[in-house]
This record gives sequence, structure tokens and C-alpha cells, in this order.
Amino acid sequence: MMAHLLSMLLALLAGSLITPALAPFNFWPLAWLPPALLYLLLRERSPRAGLWLGWCFGLGVFGAGTSWVFVSISEHSATPLPVALLLTGLFVAALAILFALQGWLFCRHFNRNGYAWLAFAGLWWLFEWLRSWLLTGFPWLYLGYASLDSPLANWAPLGGVWLSSLWIALGSCALAALFTPRSHGQRALALLLLAAPWLAAPLLPGHWTQPTGRPLQVALVQADIPQEIKWQSGALDTILQRYQQLSRAHLDVDLMIWPETAVPALYSRAAGLLGDWFEQLEQTHTTLISGLPAAVPDHDEPRDYRFHNSLAVLSGGAGIYHKQRLVPFGEYLPLEGLLRGLVDFFNLPASNFKLPQGEQRNLRVNGYRLASAICYEIAYPELVRHAARDSELLLTVSNDTWFGHSIAPDQHMQIARMRALENGRWLLRGTNNGITALVAPDGKIVEQAPRYQSAVLRGEVQPMQGETPYQRVGVWPVLILSLLLSACGLRRSRSSYSRQITVSS
Repeated sequence: MMAHLLSMLLALLAGSLITPALAPFNFWPLAWLPPALLYLLLRERSPRAGLWLGWCFGLGVFGAGTSWVFVSISEHSATPLPVALLLTGLFVAALAILFALQGWLFCRHFNRNGYAWLAFAGLWWLFEWLRSWLLTGFPWLYLGYASLDSPLANWAPLGGVWLSSLWIALGSCALAALFTPRSHGQRALALLLLAAPWLAAPLLPGHWTQPTGRPLQVALVQADIPQEIKWQSGALDTILQRYQQLSRAHLDVDLMIWPETAVPALYSRAAGLLGDWFEQLEQTHTTLISGLPAAVPDHDEPRDYRFHNSLAVLSGGAGIYHKQRLVPFGEYLPLEGLLRGLVDFFNLPASNFKLPQGEQRNLRVNGYRLASAICYEIAYPELVRHAARDSELLLTVSNDTWFGHSIAPDQHMQIARMRALENGRWLLRGTNNGITALVAPDGKIVEQAPRYQSAVLRGEVQPMQGETPYQRVGVWPVLILSLLLSACGLRRSRSSYSRQITVSS
């Protein structure tokens, strides 16, 4: 009993090590430890033990890595502290179920022979991929993000964060295999898989895309609007005046960005307050793109409207993009009939958005196409990849005020940087209070505004053309490789089968 309890505590600790490997801590070598530790804990365990050890590991991963959920619940609603703690705990416990299933599945079907460590690496990646789409997905805390500031960063344009995650999982399990009984051939294979990504990374091309056309002068406006007043109807005039005041000194740029729902009202209501401002923008030939809610007639119910979290070109062109991945409980409410009114957190003013009907097209500015992502849409590699193939620039806007001074904005920024590297495009990231930044195609931050204060970030971005290998083929090669790796653990070796017969006799 004591040994089992100790194993569960070790699994909890191992899972929590993923967080310091990522932003803002960036101790990236730590990313190679958690998969190895979990693999060693699961060796020769029963499926039931694997279930509990995996769940404890998941509690460590999400308890440490998504603790900012508590900030969103407690600081931006009147939810009592015990209820906020309970909701955060339920969120973490629910996400941890995926690691519980991973542990059970490995112990039940894949821990069959001396190559089980290969199967564990493949299974680890498959569950990361599962997290990207199951129940709308929660693609956060992937191992591959730890490679962004490491020598392995050059792999991202070839296979995205997916390939980076697989290399880390494989290297981690290979490291574990070197310290457990193995044949000479298995040890050689483990050593090869551990070293190959590092040795090959410097030989990979540093650039896969090329500049096209002239650079654009841009200004990203960070107004630092307090979340508690943003959706108050009486605050609209004050909010719009602040954005205009910050923007007036920058009318010489080609493109100006206001962040997610910077205009906290439908265009029909805000237009009367912005009429003079739009005239100034037209006179200076400045394009303004802003986040705002949009009302669109419902295709299924012609007399009704669907409300979207959107990005719109408000001057110097036309076009609108509606968000395609909504945040559960933040932008829409699952089981609305049961939960609405139950707890104050479930009554947030922005929790009535709907998914768009029809295909979303990229926004156009000065003849260039911008692949857009609103808030945590940037965390979906495949969603951004599809849009980026038909674009010259990436644009993402967010309102990370929801997360206070937690680690979430840093994690969010790291994720956005990976999208720039994967797709070989400049990325503009505009936020309400940080992190507002310009990111080069190599994933490096070129300019960044100060956090938690009003600011305008000016800079120059270069449109890019061409495709990275990841843009061309997407997730499929890594998915197939992971399935093949997982199959390595399905076949029980003849020697292990003989030992089982002997023991049974």
C-alpha cells in the first residue's frame, strides 16, 4: 500500500515537471524527464495501476500547467472561493482522465516486449494529438513547445509542434531504455534515437519561405481595459475614446490592429461613435482591423441571429473573420439549460457566441492576405496551417486580461511563436494588456510592448511566400509514424512468451 502511494506521488511530481519546461520558466531540458518517468512507473504494472498512475500524472500536468483557470473563475466573477477551487479542481481532474486512459491502454495492450518504450513514445504523441480535437480540443502544454528555444527548433518547419513533441517523447523514452535491462541491439537503437535529432538539426535549412512585396508598417494598440468594465454598456464611449487617443499618433502606418473584442459592441452601435475616426483613417489610407462581436442571420433560423467573436477590417478595405474554436464556459456554455444561472461564472457576458456557418476566408490588407486566429485558436496547429497556406502574414488577437498575472499569457505567447516558425510567416500578436508582440518567421520575438499598461507597439513586418514542409503535408506523417511506433509494443516477444508459460506452469 505504501509503495503504491509513493508511486502515485512520484507520478504527480513527474507530471508537474512539464510546466517549468515551458514558458515562462523555459527550463526546456526538463521536458525530456516526464515521459521517461511515467514510462518507468508503468513498466510491468497492471492496467488498473496504470489507470491510477496515469491519472495522478495528469493531475500534475494540468494542476501545475493550467492553474490560471482559477484566476479566470475567481477574479472575473462573483464566484465564492470554495466554488472557484472546486470548479478548477474538476477541470484539472477531467483533463487528467486522458492520461489515465493512456496509462491503462499502455499497461493493457502495449507493454508487451522489449520495445515497449517505443510504443509508449508513440502512444504519448497519439494522446497529444487526441487532445487537439476531442470535445473541441484543449491543445495546451504540448512537449514540443519546449523545443522552441532549443537546438531542435529547426525541426518545427518540417513537422510542426507534432514532430517536436514526438522527438522529445522518443528521446525521453530512449533515455529510460538506456537505464533498464536491454539487448545490445535495443540499446544501440535507443542511443541512435536519442542522438539523431540533435545531430541532424544543425543540417536542416534555416529558411523555407521567401519575402514577397514591400514590408508593411504596423501599429498594435494595447489599451489595457480592465475586464470588469469592458462589457458595461455605459463604458463603451470611454473605451472607444481610449483606443482612438492611443492610435492618433500612429496614422502614418499601413496597418493598425486593435485586439480581441476591442470594440465591445455590435458595429451598428459603435459606428456612430467612430464616424469621425473612420474618416481620419480613410484620409491617411490606414487600414484598421479590430476585434468585435458580430451578428449574422442564422441560416437555419432566418428570423434569428448568430453572435460571433470576430475580426473585421473597419477601414481601408473590407472583410470579416468569425472565430471557429470557442472557449467552453468562456464563449459558449455547454449544457446551457442546466448551468445558466447556477453559478455567477456561468453568466459571463461573452458566453453566448456561436460557431460560424460556412468557410472563413483570410482578411486582405494592401493586397496581402492575413491568416487570422482569435485568442486560443492560435493553439490549434492544423487550423492555423490551413489558413497560413493561403496567406502572406499571420495575425492573432487576444484578451489575456482573463488570466491576470498568471503564467497563461506566457504560455499563450510561446504557442503563437511556434505557429510563426511552423509556417514561415511573420506573426502580429495584438492583446489588451500583453503580450503584444511582432514575431519573425524563425519564431523569435522582434518587438514587444510592455505588459499590464497602455502602449502602442510599432514595427515593420515582411510578407512571405512559399510553404514549409509542414504546411504542405500537415500532421499525417507524424501520425503514421506514431501508429507504427505504438505497434512495436503490441507483439509479445517469443522469449517473454516462453517466460510466461514457464511461470504459469
